[in-house]
Amino acid sequence: MLWKHEPDVERLQQTMQGTLLEHLGLTLEGFGDDWIAVRMPVDQRTIQPYGILHGGASVALAESLGSLASALCIEDHSTHTPVGVEINANHLRPVPDGQFVIGTLSPIRIGRRMHVWNIEIRDPEDRLVCISRLTIMVVERG
Repeated sequence: MLWKHEPDVERLQQTMQGTLLEHLGLTLEGFGDDWIAVRMPVDQRTIQPYGILHGGASVALAESLGSLASALCIEDHSTHTPVGVEINANHLRPVPDGQFVIGTLSPIRIGRRMHVWNIEIRDPEDRLVCISRLTIMVVERG
């Protein structure tokens, strides 16, 4: 298993409270030995003026999911923390207001100080909406 801390759905959902993740309506859908999936509604919080999913919301989902995953890969949270240093995203198809998307994360490379994640965001018909790559640095707390 990739995780140094067992993913706990209730605990992870609690860490989202009072953050951008809660504001975007992210909910944990599931996890496995090396993946995590979250659901995000396409609604007034996540659409652009044209009534479709905002690309920035997709990027926020991707970076948030990667940060959660990296936190599960850090041995000691009292001395180290994950921070995003680079993200890219290709927006491939629109998703209209009233639907939802599922973001699923998998590792590309997990080192001691750098984590690189692949995040795929799909619509209810399982069509690829956005693909993103995120680089996280594990830094010492100051």
